[in-house]
Amino acid sequence: MRMINKKIGLWVKSFAIYALVFIVIYNVVNWWRQPMMPANPVLQFTTIQGQTIDLQKMSQQRPVLVYFWGSWCGVCRQTSPSVDKLAKSADYPVVSVAVNSGEPNEVQQYLSQHGWQFLTINDEDGKIFTDWQGQVTPSFIILKDGKMVQGLTGIHPAWELKLRLWLLR
Repeated sequence: MRMINKKIGLWVKSFAIYALVFIVIYNVVNWWRQPMMPANPVLQFTTIQGQTIDLQKMSQQRPVLVYFWGSWCGVCRQTSPSVDKLAKSADYPVVSVAVNSGEPNEVQQYLSQHGWQFLTINDEDGKIFTDWQGQVTPSFIILKDGKMVQGLTGIHPAWELKLRLWLLR
């Protein structure tokens, strides 16, 4: 019985070490790949829904989640439902940027096909994403008072995004 307990203890210790190493590496890579705010960012856009938005003004009242995604991105298909859920909750403003995803009508059709309703800026040629030094999709930034306060990449559940926004209010 002691031998079994010892083996279980070693297994738990090994698992904990590997999990910690994974978490550290994941966070370092996430930090390295995050978008960066340009020196003179353009923060006024017209969405494919026809709404004019000013991210500077929007982020004065509450933090704003900006979500960079692509219709061609497999990981984005996993993340977009969480972003849509967060956008529908109306607790915090959510604005998405469709990177290299086609003309506005193609992006709108793609959103409708999936039932997603988040506000979307069409970055047809990828210039907005490039200006923000985006490297991978999905990527997220959180703006507060017109400044980027957080940058993320990869899959993030709605509860985590909401928690990050709540902590920044």
